[in-house]
Amino acid sequence: QVRLVDSGGGSVQSGESLRLSCAASGSTDSIDCIGWFRQAPGKGREGVAVIDKDDRTTYADSVKGRFTISQDNARNTLYLQMNSLKPEDTAIYYCTAGPKMAGTCRLLPFLYRFWAQGTQVTVSS
Repeated sequence: QVRLVDSGGGSVQSGESLRLSCAASGSTDSIDCIGWFRQAPGKGREGVAVIDKDDRTTYADSVKGRFTISQDNARNTLYLQMNSLKPEDTAIYYCTAGPKMAGTCRLLPFLYRFWAQGTQVTVSS
């Protein structure tokens, strides 16, 4: 199976940037989709961004134009560059890996098999 370890969270002010990283090990060659979900206090887990083996990406509407997901060539490391952060981005961010649905990586939490422990992002105004 796949082991995921995420990092890079922290506390920033509105408008600032952070980059999250996720180190993947194990059977990563069998994984179609890797990406990031987040969970704010009292809310469910929501998709942020996902990427497939061909670097095709899908973003939540709330982060389009501000966040960029990327991966290294070996798919050993996943990144989320977060710019222009807003207080509503405050959440625990989780790196995840899982399958495609109908040929596409989708922002649906129930699809994902493997999860990292999460890294806290706090954005203050």
